[in-house]
Amino acid sequence: MTVTDFTVRDAKGGAVALAAYAGQVLLIVNTASKCGFTLQYEGLEALHRRYADRGLTVLAFPCNQFGAQEPGDAAEIANFCTTSYDVTFPVMAKVDVNGADADPLFDHLKAEAPGLLGSKAIKWNFTKFLVDRQGKAVHRYAPTTKPDELTVDIEKLL
Repeated sequence: MTVTDFTVRDAKGGAVALAAYAGQVLLIVNTASKCGFTLQYEGLEALHRRYADRGLTVLAFPCNQFGAQEPGDAAEIANFCTTSYDVTFPVMAKVDVNGADADPLFDHLKAEAPGLLGSKAIKWNFTKFLVDRQGKAVHRYAPTTKPDELTVDIEKLL
């Protein structure tokens, strides 16, 4: 199974088959609007704009599991992303990334690219997963890893 076998929900609740991104490099990130790392939206957007024409897509998945830092509904989150950071990459529906209600996509990502010492749990907002053109998660980055630090790995996959 690969990332492109999953179907997720967009911010309006509609189904999005990730098969639509087959052959692209994906950067999948769990995000939050009221987090100390929220400024990373700027860097994520810069990556998206810089590499979109070469096949990179950033996909954001808002999550309220860490410090209740994503309390808004879909419309509030979308408005925040566009007005505060001019985000043009897809912002999906709010999801859980850990626990019994974790979105199956994130269970798959965590299994394919575990964290330090093999930990599968996501520790905080803005954990990033880099997915190759074959749909395999090849890197997992900590929330403290700034988007511009990913350029070497992204360029290798493009």
